[in-house]
Amino acid sequence: MSNQKINLTVYGAEERCASCVNAPGSKETFEWLEAAITRKYGQGHVDFAYVDIHSEHHDKTDHEYVQQILNDELFYPLIIVNGEVAGEGIPRLKSVYGVLEQHGLQELS
Repeated sequence: MSNQKINLTVYGAEERCASCVNAPGSKETFEWLEAAITRKYGQGHVDFAYVDIHSEHHDKTDHEYVQQILNDELFYPLIIVNGEVAGEGIPRLKSVYGVLEQHGLQELS
């Protein structure tokens, strides 16, 4: 198991994206991911963050992703793991798990 922290950020908004009519909202997706990942890999290995794309408080990295979403280059909810896109729009848990494992996360035994 890698000792380095893995950062997972979900970018989203209160309203659902136009193509995500029946999908859960961004905040629900964030909470669902946090619960599923913690259940599978345990606590303390992943730092979770949620960024509202309509809030004014973004750092430089967040600002770049937010701009891409607002320019329709990426869809939200957007899931970023250590700078890598792990899912967007309607994310697939299996894809997110794959990216986490590439970054050294191991399933609880």
